[in-house]
Amino acid sequence: MPKTKQAVRTLNKKVTRREKVDYLLFLPDGYEAKAKKRWPLVFFLHGIGERGSDPWKVKVHGPPKVVERMTNFPFVVVSPQCPDGQWWSSDTLMVLLDDVVDRYKVDTNRIYLTGLSMGGYGAWTLALEHPERFAAVAPICGGGNPLYLNSYDTARKRALKSLPFWVFHGDKDTAVPLAESERMVQALKKFGCDIKLTVYPGVGHDSWTQTYANPEVYEWFLGHERGPARR
Repeated sequence: MPKTKQAVRTLNKKVTRREKVDYLLFLPDGYEAKAKKRWPLVFFLHGIGERGSDPWKVKVHGPPKVVERMTNFPFVVVSPQCPDGQWWSSDTLMVLLDDVVDRYKVDTNRIYLTGLSMGGYGAWTLALEHPERFAAVAPICGGGNPLYLNSYDTARKRALKSLPFWVFHGDKDTAVPLAESERMVQALKKFGCDIKLTVYPGVGHDSWTQTYANPEVYEWFLGHERGPARR
């Protein structure tokens, strides 16, 4: 076990079908299971290279890597692993998120979603399908389908308009073109969302290293809470 508090957990739960998910869990300094205090949570989705059956692979990038170097990281961090040959399933991720909220001292008004590459696509999808669950979203070098917005009911539209996004991409990315992020940003701006895009000049696919190393990203997360939906 590493000297950090990061540890492997397994969700094995039957809802309409059995869900099994391995994930890394980080609990911040000062976390006490019996205390009343509740903590903000970062829900991190990794990229395609970290799929498999060894969840320790997930800490090669992103928040599970950052927490091993940063002191006083003020979030619970949940980092699931996607199995080989599969893509992120929103249904499975929501079962995991619900289970974590039930088990740990999580402030449900401060749940933050982020992911890179394949996880960036997963973050876009999860945020658009369940906007009411998150306080802020930071997709990195991903993309999505803005056509889904046309089919949303009134409640989901209101929740989405209340959800801020900070999107990151390198302008030299040949694996996932910058246009993938740009079309999502344009669609959500038109929709009425609070959204901003940071483009790294001269950067290829790895736009996540400097993003997750930037303290302003975590400050931005903490500056948002899940509030009333905008009309």
